[in-house]
Amino acid sequence: FEVIRRVDQLGAITSVERIKALGNGKDIPSVDVKIGLAARRYLLRIDDCRFVLLIDDLEYDRRDQAQQVFDRFRSALDMILNNLKHRASVHFMVNMLEAYYFADAEAIKAILQTALSDSEGDVEEIHDPKEDLKRLPSGFREIEDGGRILDQIDIVHVLSRPDACASLRTLFAWCVKVLETYSDHDCTDFYEKYRLHNGKLSGITGTQLDNF
Repeated sequence: FEVIRRVDQLGAITSVERIKALGNGKDIPSVDVKIGLAARRYLLRIDDCRFVLLIDDLEYDRRDQAQQVFDRFRSALDMILNNLKHRASVHFMVNMLEAYYFADAEAIKAILQTALSDSEGDVEEIHDPKEDLKRLPSGFREIEDGGRILDQIDIVHVLSRPDACASLRTLFAWCVKVLETYSDHDCTDFYEKYRLHNGKLSGITGTQLDNF
């Protein structure tokens, strides 16, 4: 994996600053064009087969915009990538990356020495996981502690509940689809490990799983 650029959070299109997308007569805001062009430049490198993941935090107060945000990012990619659009996908961390820490409390305890148990509900429903972490007795430093927690976290455990983490599971499902389609990798074990065969998927980002 390689981070190719930072993408600002976008909402529904309201800006009047638009340009015509490449030859198709459709309007697209200039900031969206930059996203599509960054993806295209990366995909056109000739050294190997490449794919792009565009990942956005979907905080609680933006949840009702999820479809519009997805559509905007998806359009930014589709209009610029054209015949390469199936090699890029859009996904959400819900409500933000820190939510998934609560699905593997052992990782939090290992770093913050705080007594916690795995969240009983779907961690993608936690209102503000970052603030919940900061309220722990040990406190929480987003960069330093977050990186160390990520080193400890067991993603198989995070995705072990089929009724939770639909958005994150959909991201993994897309990656597995890529491996199945463009490599000779045996992906059978992934379906069980990540509950792809019976786990909840996102109704929004999951539509991309049919693009292969």
